[in-house]
Amino acid sequence: MAGASLLTLLDDIATILDDVAAMSKVAARKTAGVLGDDLALNAQQVSGVASERELPVVFAVAMGSFKNKVILVPMAMLISAFIPWAITPLLMFGGLFLCYEGFEKVYHSLTHKRAPVIDDDAVVAKAKADIEDLAAFEKEKIKGAIRTDFVLSAEIIAISLGVAAHMDLMGQFLTLCVIAIVITVGVYGLVAGIVKIDDLGLYLAQRKPSGIGHKLGLGLVSAAPYLMKILTFVGTIAMFMVGGGILTHGIHVVSEWILHAETLVSQVSVVGDVLGLLTPSVLNALFGVVAGGLAVLLMNGVTKLLPAKD
Repeated sequence: MAGASLLTLLDDIATILDDVAAMSKVAARKTAGVLGDDLALNAQQVSGVASERELPVVFAVAMGSFKNKVILVPMAMLISAFIPWAITPLLMFGGLFLCYEGFEKVYHSLTHKRAPVIDDDAVVAKAKADIEDLAAFEKEKIKGAIRTDFVLSAEIIAISLGVAAHMDLMGQFLTLCVIAIVITVGVYGLVAGIVKIDDLGLYLAQRKPSGIGHKLGLGLVSAAPYLMKILTFVGTIAMFMVGGGILTHGIHVVSEWILHAETLVSQVSVVGDVLGLLTPSVLNALFGVVAGGLAVLLMNGVTKLLPAKD
């Protein structure tokens, strides 16, 4: 009897772990938009720090990110346990916030002049001249990055909770823990790699005056700024796709319309399958752009109505 009970327990544990793994994969796909933006924002936050201090700063921000999730995961579980009806509204709000943030970023880039590009060495030199204690400068950088991470982590946890809402509380908790750990390690591991690409390129370029290594090093140094731009662009597109997808999924009429459009384009000869695959993502992104634009317009209107601060 004891052996049979143990086997039953192990089977139950294996089933729970399988469900958690499956839901974690789905949640990771759903949070792709936030992750792209998270990578770009955190890599930008570290810019301006002395080269030899980049990795310690990334590590400090990663520890702050873990602390954020230690706060957010229990909060999410309390919501799921006591007010589960709030999960969908919170998820919708998170999707709208993603669209708002993406549109605000695009709007800002189109309406504001770009600041002149300043390399890291120049920023660090200015920081040394203006700030007596460079450690204080680093602390401010870390605090800013952790504040940014808190907002993005809240979105990730909200989306993951929505994906795992049908599971029991233990399954939800394990799924959120897996997502929190994997995403934090993955994001900040990639951030560490991104911020050191130019250093790796410089090392390879200086190691030999000529040859493949030298050319590869110069290529990495040249590619680093473009990589940041690509990350920012892809992250913004993904924010509209994910945020718009969350909103359309929560609005039944729009969701049905998108499904109908997908069915129609799938019937096109030769390229129907490809168009059917792309249509939901494109329409979700367009809906996200419209929703983000309306949210920015509303926020700007509210801001103008508020009394100006002295």
